Amino acid sequence: MTMSETLRASLARLPVTLRDIEAAAGVLAGFVKRTSFDRSRTLSDITGASVWLKFENLQFTATFKERGALNRLSALSADERRRGVIAASAGNHAQGVAYHAACLSIPATIVVPLGTPTVKIENTRRHGANVIEGGATLEEAATLATDHGRKERLTFIHPYDDPTIIAGQGTIALEMLASVPDLDVLIVPIGGYRGQGTWPYHIRNCARSC
Repeated sequence: MTMSETLRASLARLPVTLRDIEAAAGVLAGFVKRTSFDRSRTLSDITGASVWLKFENLQFTATFKERGALNRLSALSADERRRGVIAASAGNHAQGVAYHAACLSIPATIVVPLGTPTVKIENTRRHGANVIEGGATLEEAATLATDHGRKERLTFIHPYDDPTIIAGQGTIALEMLASVPDLDVLIVPIGGYRGQGTWPYHIRNCARSC
């Protein structure tokens, strides 16, 4: 099997396809900001590469996580919307779920770990969500959320381990490639409950300069 055939076979097994991401872009259109994607002269000079920045901090809740949250919420059935949703988050996913749930008239409960910054809790409440503080870590908060959600028949909105969430976040790449089609490399840190990452700058021509 050639390298290209191996790559195609691997892509075929992925839970999220380009078609899924393109469908998510249609769901998000008009409801999530299409943020700017600009070249950073300072970072480009420092690295010797052409560095571009995607300004997801310009979203209403100042985070890209709105994208996945809205895509997942939009996929709920009428009964699931009526019963409501629950999520576990230390801040960004919480605000994305709370804000878009309110826009869609879906009751939302967010479980945050003890010690979560007050400003993030208040922002989540201001978006209309019921906030429960519990668990020493995000893992413990997630366990509380799934247990509470099961008892109350709420749909759990996972912060990352969900194909619909992934497709929503993936719309960022579509926008970047539409703005700068000849990007060579996208550098994307990933994480879970043990250290959730954020989107940094994306480097073009990195392979030739790093």
